[in-house]
Amino acid sequence: MAREGADLGGEARFVDAMLARGSRVLDAGCGPGRVGSLLAAAGHDVVGVDLDPVLIAAAEEDHPGPRWLVADLAELDLPAQGIAEGFDVVLCAGHVMTFVAPSTRREILRRMGVHLRDGGRVVVGFGAGRDYDFDDFLTDAEASGLAADLLLSSWDLRPFRKDSDFLVAILRPA
Repeated sequence: MAREGADLGGEARFVDAMLARGSRVLDAGCGPGRVGSLLAAAGHDVVGVDLDPVLIAAAEEDHPGPRWLVADLAELDLPAQGIAEGFDVVLCAGHVMTFVAPSTRREILRRMGVHLRDGGRVVVGFGAGRDYDFDDFLTDAEASGLAADLLLSSWDLRPFRKDSDFLVAILRPA
């Protein structure tokens, strides 16, 4: 994708612009650590979580520095794993919310909100046509105790419209 000119750092630049240096970021559904590693390189304290141990092993090998954990977002309890301090941003990029079981979506969103510090935000990005309608997502977020602060149609700050094919939602505890 990089050879084709795709912007592989947009999510990290977006979140970095929201934060002061040294902020805490939870990369929820981190995969092999691409976004979390960029945020760590920008000076943030990053914890990445993914259900797939192979992806976490790749993150540990390719991107030392952040803490990478195997965990199910629907059961996420970081204090039970020794991570008691909350996060300034919980980032869920890469269409993660479209890959999880629909029955777990609200619980995942609720748990993301529980892991925030005061004033923290949840940032979720995913595309249309992936069996999760944007309106349904926003309903789930509200039912999970999160309110939309800002809706965009891309990581490069394009306004969200009803015909947008991508959603970046910045959410706060309601």
